[in-house]
Amino acid sequence: MGTLAFTSPTGQETGQGPFRPPEPKTIEELGINQNILIDLMLKMTLLEGQTNLNRLSDNIKISIQLCGAIFSHLRKEQYLEVKGMAGNDYEFTLSQAGRKLAQDRYQISNYIGPAPVSLNAYNQAVRQQAKRQNVSREKLKTVFKDLVLEDSMLDQLGPAIVSNSQIFLYGSTGNGKTSIAERLVRVFDDNVYVPYAIEIQGQIVNIFDTVVHEPLEQEEGVDGRWIRCTRPCIAVGGEMVKEMLELRYEETLGYYTAPLQMKANNGMFIIDDFGRQMMNPRDLLNRWVVPLDRRIDFLSLRTGVTFPVPFETLVVFSTNLDPRQLADEAFLRRIQNKIKIDVVTPEIFDGILKMVCKNEGVEYTVEASRYAQERCKVSSRTAVLRACYPRDLVAITKNISDYEGKPPVFDKDHIDRAVVLYFARWLGSPIVPQIS
Repeated sequence: MGTLAFTSPTGQETGQGPFRPPEPKTIEELGINQNILIDLMLKMTLLEGQTNLNRLSDNIKISIQLCGAIFSHLRKEQYLEVKGMAGNDYEFTLSQAGRKLAQDRYQISNYIGPAPVSLNAYNQAVRQQAKRQNVSREKLKTVFKDLVLEDSMLDQLGPAIVSNSQIFLYGSTGNGKTSIAERLVRVFDDNVYVPYAIEIQGQIVNIFDTVVHEPLEQEEGVDGRWIRCTRPCIAVGGEMVKEMLELRYEETLGYYTAPLQMKANNGMFIIDDFGRQMMNPRDLLNRWVVPLDRRIDFLSLRTGVTFPVPFETLVVFSTNLDPRQLADEAFLRRIQNKIKIDVVTPEIFDGILKMVCKNEGVEYTVEASRYAQERCKVSSRTAVLRACYPRDLVAITKNISDYEGKPPVFDKDHIDRAVVLYFARWLGSPIVPQIS
């Protein structure tokens, strides 16, 4: 067992200048064990049967010159057999000894893909790409252009985003916490480089995830083991379990998959419906005390080796539960930005309804808005207005109109019928819909 030391970036301060990994010119500049490159070339040749240096270079993501150096070594050791030339390129396959070695390596690890980068290179890259966002009220109005928020709410969100720390959104259900959290990623207007994989003591950890990372057009002269992406955003809800926060060793594949917070580095990690996960919320908070406080997370290989990685992600907790029931005072103190998303005012309700009607092609009237507000207050258990009511009621009235084969209408009759369906109770005489 042991712990790998964390080496901080040298000559580079966090967030100073754009990160652009240069293309390595030598095997040494790759920063990883040469045996990993040998294994990748052998396994990839085994998979293809017959290949050439250009294809290997494209797949392993290192220059054809470096592939040529590995090729020369394997040919000298009689692991490869040259079958001919394709232009200036060698066409080759594995020898009998090479096939046996490749099969042995494949049994140990099925990983066949881009060459990994070193742990230290990854840590430096994440630190350098950490960034305090330049946010203003006007920029937030653009970010939340499809929501109706008061300036006072924007003025709370702005400093929280600038802190690049943690944000705790809380308040009763239906008032837009999830909608706000999901749109926060729009403040990121730049891109980052993410490695396909990293190498730690001969073990490969896969990081790039097509579900999480959105690739952009790649630049010339950049290390191909890194892929330029938009800043990542991961959102999880009640399905989250503690195993998602640790390295996962794929027994059948022989390599590791990075945990969610590592994939979200240099981006955002949203934990929606916090407190309703399959894991106890206090277990999650205890797991993240050090990462949230020191911006360093510690992960472990199954061999017992523990190593540090940066924890440079904007974590957004969203819950409709009382924060005091979820965490103790010491932990809540570590989360500097706690923002209550409260019930909406009549003016905000009216603004949301106006926007929804415009988007859905339904005629808006002031009278219908006032009537809908009255019906919602009377029919809801709490007698308050929520941000979700306009969207949901308009959707129901459209469904009613579609069912009757008529153009969508948002009037008193349709509002009454929608309220009955939506709130599942009516404080008065039942309404009998007239269906023609």
